[in-house]
Amino acid sequence: MARFLGLRGKKLGTVISAVCGLCFLCFGYAQGVMGGLLTVPAFLARFPQVDTINNDSLHNARYQGITVATWNLGCFASAILAIFVGDVLGRRKTLLLGLSIWMIGEVIQCTSDSYGQFIAGRFIAGFGNGFNTATVPAYQAECVKSHRKGTILMISAGAFVALGLALSYWFTFGLAYVSNASAAWRVPIAVQIFFALVAFCILWFMPESPRWLILTGREEEALVVLSALNDEDIDGPEIRDEFLQIKDAILVMSSGSTSSLRSNKEKRNMHRAVLAYFIQVFQQMSGINLILQYLALMLYKQMSYMGWVARLIAACAATEYFLASFIAVVGIDRFWGRRSLMMFGATGMCLCMVLLTVLVYLWQVHGVGGANIAATVFIFGFSTFFAIGWQGMAWLYQVEVVPLRIRGPSNALSTSANWLFNFIVVFIAPIAFRNITWKTYIIFACTNFAIVPLIYFFYPETAYRSLEEVDVLFYLANEAPGNPWLNVVKIANKEPLWFGKRGEKPFDYEKSEWHRHYQEGMSSGTTLENSGERSATMGSNENENEKQISPGSDESTFPIGQAISSQSNSDPLSSSSEGSQKRLNKDLGAHLGAHESPKKKSKRPQHGHRNKSFGSTKSDKSNYSNRSDPEWQSSGMAPQPLRVSSRPTTAGSANTAVSDRALEDARRGIVRTASGRETYLPDGVPVRPESTGSHGSWSRFPPRDAGRGY
Repeated sequence: MARFLGLRGKKLGTVISAVCGLCFLCFGYAQGVMGGLLTVPAFLARFPQVDTINNDSLHNARYQGITVATWNLGCFASAILAIFVGDVLGRRKTLLLGLSIWMIGEVIQCTSDSYGQFIAGRFIAGFGNGFNTATVPAYQAECVKSHRKGTILMISAGAFVALGLALSYWFTFGLAYVSNASAAWRVPIAVQIFFALVAFCILWFMPESPRWLILTGREEEALVVLSALNDEDIDGPEIRDEFLQIKDAILVMSSGSTSSLRSNKEKRNMHRAVLAYFIQVFQQMSGINLILQYLALMLYKQMSYMGWVARLIAACAATEYFLASFIAVVGIDRFWGRRSLMMFGATGMCLCMVLLTVLVYLWQVHGVGGANIAATVFIFGFSTFFAIGWQGMAWLYQVEVVPLRIRGPSNALSTSANWLFNFIVVFIAPIAFRNITWKTYIIFACTNFAIVPLIYFFYPETAYRSLEEVDVLFYLANEAPGNPWLNVVKIANKEPLWFGKRGEKPFDYEKSEWHRHYQEGMSSGTTLENSGERSATMGSNENENEKQISPGSDESTFPIGQAISSQSNSDPLSSSSEGSQKRLNKDLGAHLGAHESPKKKSKRPQHGHRNKSFGSTKSDKSNYSNRSDPEWQSSGMAPQPLRVSSRPTTAGSANTAVSDRALEDARRGIVRTASGRETYLPDGVPVRPESTGSHGSWSRFPPRDAGRGY
């Protein structure tokens, strides 16, 4: 079968987006299905513990909250777990795992004959969904163009969630009075298994995120995926440029890990993780799940509609919610951006909650005629404002604002915030409705009011910017005088875009000031860290290396050679500055000094290739130090050192030696010109005649080891 089902370019991107949309559709469906079932007579007869219509006791209200919120608790648990396993498994495998667990949980639910089995099924299904919601936004954002990212994520995380919610209410309404009472609640639950199964089957053939592949050192596979996503030849300048942007961002963030979430230096990791975390808190504290998950019950109990009328109005409200989500889809990347939509949505929800409080009070306390109908109108208005400003926005923004190196754990952490506060809201809602009735809405009117200034002062605009551009914004905010928490908003408003609003490129990234600034930082031995701090991928301190050069030696004693120098400079991914060359000489001298002075061991991390590097055994050292090759002596050349990459790496050590044959090529002055995809491979790679065929690079770099030493 053809790779990625033979899809390339827009077709491949569309299918990836459709799979992500199906994952969010399942999420939205599960959010709404319980809200509809709480008014279905057959379901309440099977599980009387959750019946607050015929038995409005505090005991039943608590059980109802537990039943609905157990799913959210499972989502929270797996979102926390995704912090630790998401970057290990990768985006695609994490999604496959989540969908598998999801389907198992739904099967348990729809076959339940006891309350305990039903609760267990909801927790397991939620556990699978937590993996999905923590991973889908990152996977989709890393596979789409920057100028289309907002629109596409708003479709999947906005419109598809709303569609799932609408479908759940319509299925519940249509099957509420079927002759088979058991089917009235089992079938609506089972329907979502179909959507999850379709998503699983398609995702099996889809590519991994190219950014995650580069992050883990699998650069060869990443080039293939980038080529397929852009429908460009792997040698094309667009592929090369995008690869450079991602690689630069990774190298700047290369010393990151899960613990890097606590770092608040130049990278501003903690700053960005906090913004992502609270954007999800804001979404849930808007009160949306108070409305969506209990809408039919609210209409039945608080506004005195008949059971079937309450379910019908709830289905219509969910449909209107789905249609309203397309307003954001159309306008987010054309007119408004992120900040304005979020502030607009929060303002509208605040006003609707205030009016809802007043109208429900008039209906319940004073019995004012028509107040219940007016309150229903503002419920529609509340869901409309949320769909426009917040439904997909929180999932989009949490991906855009964090750097690649911590994107996996940070997204999992912020998603856990969504599910934690979702659980709190859903659990307390039945109890609040029973105890404080109409006053419940005042709480969420206040939270929406507080959201507006927080967005205005602390959240930068990320519209039309690539994921790598956002890294630059936070770096500049940290360098500027004043408070970085406030600086980043000002800088985002005035910093020019790398890409136009329609994806056009106003400049060449390789010639950009940021790329030159980055390369100067690499050549001077820093990775834009604090003074004196070095990236883990660049090895240990240079002063330690200099001490390992034998006494009386000079850097010129260990010449690089014209062949190596020219080949390094021809590599489009290498650093060609004088400072980089000087640093390379030092590294080479340190490598030889380590052999000549065994007592002084290099502190450079050792790379774990299966094949031993030249110089790793006593015989190698002896042969290398006592060469008697006549051709060597007649050439007048000094012994050539082992060649080391002149560029910092994404994985492993920068002190990895190449093969004997590459060393011999360097000694003889042979230059092997790379062609095809080898042009973009890291320097230090031996390019041999037999490896320049159409699949030569794959034969030299099997997927599990591809790029790890570079």
